[in-house]
Amino acid sequence: MRWQSQTLDADDGALPGLTRAGLTRTVQTPEFEGITFHEVLCKSALNKVPESSNLPFQWTINPMRGCSHACRYCFARPTHEYLDLDAGRDFDSQIVVKTNIAAVLRKELNRRSWHQEPVALGTNTDPYQRAEGRYRLMPGIIRALTDSGTPFSILTKGTLLRRDLPLLTLAAREVRVSVAVSIAIFDMDLHRSLETGTPSPKARLEMVRALTEAGFDVNVMVAPVLPYLTDSKAHLDELFGAIADAGGRSAVAFPMHLRGSTRNWFLGWLAEAHPALLRRYRQLYGRGAYVTPEYSAWLRGRVDPLLQRHALKPEKPAEPETQPESPHTVDPQLALFA
Repeated sequence: MRWQSQTLDADDGALPGLTRAGLTRTVQTPEFEGITFHEVLCKSALNKVPESSNLPFQWTINPMRGCSHACRYCFARPTHEYLDLDAGRDFDSQIVVKTNIAAVLRKELNRRSWHQEPVALGTNTDPYQRAEGRYRLMPGIIRALTDSGTPFSILTKGTLLRRDLPLLTLAAREVRVSVAVSIAIFDMDLHRSLETGTPSPKARLEMVRALTEAGFDVNVMVAPVLPYLTDSKAHLDELFGAIADAGGRSAVAFPMHLRGSTRNWFLGWLAEAHPALLRRYRQLYGRGAYVTPEYSAWLRGRVDPLLQRHALKPEKPAEPETQPESPHTVDPQLALFA
């Protein structure tokens, strides 16, 4: 069998957070070297978004927790701490998989109280990270949403989405389906250093083209913009141009947020890779998660003309980049892709 060389360990007493989450077994396999899968049985698939978030969707679905994309800047890293796992390497390599999520979701969507409100996927960790190739959770989720008449949106960096393109095309005939692709970095050296587990920018641009050819209006999140690393006019102009050439309908860019433990994880990388920038970052972010208003305004002044030049200006106005601190895991900027 394909997984015959995997190892199992159902007794995970060292991880009480996972035990509380409904752990059934822990799996390691040579095909995913360095990654441990913790399979859990979830009690609920739909997550209610607090009304205070002011987002155009009230519900999200997260098939997994943790993400092997290993993006140093990922704002969802602190959520792993709720499971008694760390927000650094554990977040990248200890992947919690809700193996029964499609069945649970279908039951929730069949309730008389469900009113086909929009649902967003990809607001926390990526539903098309590598683990989806093993567990195939998304086809069941897509079918359940479609069968119930529920509109949904997907935001991803994972080119594995192309596997489900025929299914998404069929779903779009029944419900409103929105698809967005995240491409933050076009510089290959930075990409390899900061997004070690993601498909290349070129591969993601090819996915934008495939989605466009399939009839989807693709939004691209050029975010987060990394101050002094990816905010140059040359970098942004080249990336926006490549997105337009691939058929992207719109794009948006906003500065990196450094919430909670993500801050130290990113700044630790910065101290090793670009120590000369460390002092500037500490000044720019102060003690909070967001850049100064002056930087946000400067970046808008740089980005807007480039979006206009490449005909990628979003139809909706961008949300303010400076947000109050929030315990919620949904990034407010995702409102642009619902």
